[in-house]
Amino acid sequence: MTPGVTLLDPVLRAAVQALLAPWGLTLAVAGAASEIPGSYWGDSEAGLVGSTLWVRDDTPLHSALHEAAHYVCMDAPRRATLLRDAGGDHAEENAVCCLQILWAAALPGIGAERLMADMDAWGYTFRLGSARAWFKHESDDARAWLRARGVIDAGDRLLTP
Repeated sequence: MTPGVTLLDPVLRAAVQALLAPWGLTLAVAGAASEIPGSYWGDSEAGLVGSTLWVRDDTPLHSALHEAAHYVCMDAPRRATLLRDAGGDHAEENAVCCLQILWAAALPGIGAERLMADMDAWGYTFRLGSARAWFKHESDDARAWLRARGVIDAGDRLLTP
């Protein structure tokens, strides 16, 4: 776990579950000493198994949102066989990063700035040097990708299925 990043505490988990439920994702909590099922990175990082997003009390918020965004951004055949590795191409990965930031902006007490700082602290890498610079200056293709798939509207507002 990266020190200082926002963790998915029980109150925040409830807000995240409400955000993800319309997409058919269920949030499940693994025990404190348990391995997180479906975690790509291991340790405290979130995991995906089918339509279940697995977390622990020490899972970073950015990790949970990132994995959930992968689920939303993938097609039905990939969802049907999802176990640990969400896959996807470069364009999808950009859309995932953009969506997790947009979701954070919708979470009470979090906001996009806080999540982008957490992304930088964890080690996400962007050509412009930070998540904030990428989101502000270079995420137009990611936003277009999300618009084309009905995840956000023309004003970058979140849509639900």
